[in-house]
Amino acid sequence: MYDIKITAIRKADYKDLQARYENPILHTCDVCEGQEWISHEGQRPEGFCDSAWESMRWFVQELAAGRGNFYDGWMKNPDSAMISCNDGFRPVSFLLERM
Repeated sequence: MYDIKITAIRKADYKDLQARYENPILHTCDVCEGQEWISHEGQRPEGFCDSAWESMRWFVQELAAGRGNFYDGWMKNPDSAMISCNDGFRPVSFLLERM
């Protein structure tokens, strides 16, 4: 099993969608661009967002098992994937890389 580095590459913030559809909430996403985590043996890193993990878990586990090259050449680096969390109001794009 390989370790997988997870890097927050970009965080969007769709204020127009929030104003139109979202109820006010006290706590939003804490992820910052450039933040990194390491997944050991395909496991969710401690403290990592549960919702974001569910969006990427399969890709992390496939990379950790030595597989990759998703969608027949989607990524320039076949040992990586770019996955976003499922928050439609403030999605974060994560780069997954086999170490």
